[in-house]
Amino acid sequence: MSNPASELDKLRAELAATKAELAQARAVVSTSEAMISGLKLEIALLRRETYGHSAERSARLIDQLELQLEDLVTDATEDAICAETTTKVAAFERKKPIRKPFPEHLPRERVVVEAPTRCTCCGSDRIVKMGEDITETLEVVPRQWKVIQTVREKFTCRACEKISQPPAPFHPIPRGWAGPSLLAMIIYEKYGQHQPLNRQAERYSREGVELSLSTLADQVGAVAELLKPLHDLIEAHVRAAARLHGDDTTVPLLARGGTKTARLWTYVRDDRPFAGTAPPAVVFRFSRDRAGAHPTEHLTGWQGILQADAYAGYNDLYRGDRKPGPVLPALCWSHARRKFFELADIAGNIRKGKEANEISPIAFEAVKRIDALFEIERDLNGQDPAARLEARKARSAPLIEELERWLRAERALLSKHAKVAKAIDYLLSPGHWPSFTRFLTDGRVCLSNNSAERSLRGVALGRKSWLFAGSERGGQRAAFMYSLIGTAKLNGIDPQAWLADIIARISDLPVSRLPELLPWKWKQPEDRSEKAA
Repeated sequence: MSNPASELDKLRAELAATKAELAQARAVVSTSEAMISGLKLEIALLRRETYGHSAERSARLIDQLELQLEDLVTDATEDAICAETTTKVAAFERKKPIRKPFPEHLPRERVVVEAPTRCTCCGSDRIVKMGEDITETLEVVPRQWKVIQTVREKFTCRACEKISQPPAPFHPIPRGWAGPSLLAMIIYEKYGQHQPLNRQAERYSREGVELSLSTLADQVGAVAELLKPLHDLIEAHVRAAARLHGDDTTVPLLARGGTKTARLWTYVRDDRPFAGTAPPAVVFRFSRDRAGAHPTEHLTGWQGILQADAYAGYNDLYRGDRKPGPVLPALCWSHARRKFFELADIAGNIRKGKEANEISPIAFEAVKRIDALFEIERDLNGQDPAARLEARKARSAPLIEELERWLRAERALLSKHAKVAKAIDYLLSPGHWPSFTRFLTDGRVCLSNNSAERSLRGVALGRKSWLFAGSERGGQRAAFMYSLIGTAKLNGIDPQAWLADIIARISDLPVSRLPELLPWKWKQPEDRSEKAA
């Protein structure tokens, strides 16, 4: 007769083993899912780096994959720890991603663990060092403030009793108390990191430095006045371009009784897609509304190709009697594609509670055909205008002819109230189609206006932080600073380091040498780099 106690112990042992195996299996599955998600994210990022940033789907996919990877890695870690604590079988080892080494320029601090004086096995004191193992841990030192005391010694002459003393030190701002690096940090955090001055003042106070909001605002205004000559040089460089990207975005403006919708305009010069040698630059402008008079005023005296959307406010620029001549419009295929994409976005419809079969087959086909044009453009990016034009005539022109023929045939069968009909009309409008196809006659023209949209991306993120512009002057000042910071980013330099250096040097340089401070000519001084290190 079997013993009930032994049977119960056996069942408990089997249950424990089953739980351990289940925990181990769950850890393996979680790890596999995390690895698959990580690989998908790497593939998406590589494709995005290779083919550009034009597709909404790729941006949305990367965001989704990053969130998914974060959750899966967290789940896998929890499951692995659970498996280690519950299982008594062979240890399960989760493959961890290989961490990149820490940057070489970071200073190293050696913390030597006290070595043993005797052998841990036999107790003998006859031990000799044979090597060492080093474990690196990344750490951060909180920001340190300091006051620089510049001492000017006075000397009196025993012969004539006159006093000799070195001249007072130079301050970037008259009667200024803040150094160039501090001024650059205040400016960059406000306009580059979208941290309003009141939040900066609160953070500085927590760090033991009391700086009032009005004190910080004084410094911002003084720096804006100091850097005007440099801003004028950047604007002149942008206006010298034969082709510009233009766009605008909304900016809440504080007004009596609430806020009103103002506008921030951007004009980007970027000749890199057609192998141009001119450095990229951007200029922002602010206005209280979106009236067409604003772009007309912004581009007074300029003539060339304007890549933009089909906003009617640009129409005065396109008039034949304009002086010095009409601006040639080149419309953005990304805008046209977006109108079809919204009608063909299966995932977006599902998120909105719609059925997946509610998408428009015509819109879906239009997106596929437009994407084929973008695939060709990715191959041509960086080639000179002549090569781009020749390839477009051979590869893109037949696709455009077929696209136009197909869209017109489909449009003839649709009601004017159909959503996809409106998307087709936007593309095939007699006033739009020649501007959409201008890239087939000029190798400098880009297929999209993404350069301008990328320049406005930071503004869109900043709206959530600073909520509104406090005044029209404040909006103009923001446009001024965005021009400087945006141009620095386009040229691949650190905006804060650049601002600190030019604030320190601009007053000492003659006007003829100001171009040395432009972002594309600027090099970080070696002495500043050594001090930072």
